[in-house]
Amino acid sequence: MNHTPYTPQLRGLYAITPDPPPEPERLTEQVALAIQGGARLIQYRDKHSGSERRRRYIERLLAVCRAADVPLLINDDLELAAELAADGVHLGRGDPGPLLARRLLGEEAIIGVSCYDQLARAEWAQDAGASYVAFGSFFPSSTKPNAVRPDLCLLTQARLRLRLPLVAIGGITPHNGGSLISAGADLLAVVSGLFSQPDIAAAARAYADLFDN
Repeated sequence: MNHTPYTPQLRGLYAITPDPPPEPERLTEQVALAIQGGARLIQYRDKHSGSERRRRYIERLLAVCRAADVPLLINDDLELAAELAADGVHLGRGDPGPLLARRLLGEEAIIGVSCYDQLARAEWAQDAGASYVAFGSFFPSSTKPNAVRPDLCLLTQARLRLRLPLVAIGGITPHNGGSLISAGADLLAVVSGLFSQPDIAAAARAYADLFDN
């Protein structure tokens, strides 16, 4: 199936929340600061909390993101994303595919797919209706220390063969992020480089500024 998804303008800093997350009030504050600094897309990632606790997080984050007109995606939990009318979902290996996600969430949902170092998986995701594909970890990452490490040329190859926005993830800093953008990345996905910093808004601005240069 060659399905062309609804793809809004996706470019810039892609903020992924820390897992496990801090208390809901604190995470809401942190996400608001990331948006203030220029984050263009937020992903709630939480593999530790139960469904009721995740629901409370998502409801709070949706309020913040909707007020700022910034999409909120849910990592892995397709059912909860559909139940709470989140803006989309991010799917990894072992999760339901983009076809089912599109069916449940609708044509305007943002559906992302982790492709690691696999261009063939990215081509499959595009044909199955994904809104973007993500590659990485490009640099050493404390979040996923055992992740595969593709070369930057993967982004260049993907840019030539795919029509979707490309996300780069893994150990990205304001110092090395520019090389990923030059190679073809449309979004830089960041966790600790953003949420572990003492000034989250300033950290977000440093990443956002890379897309203006």
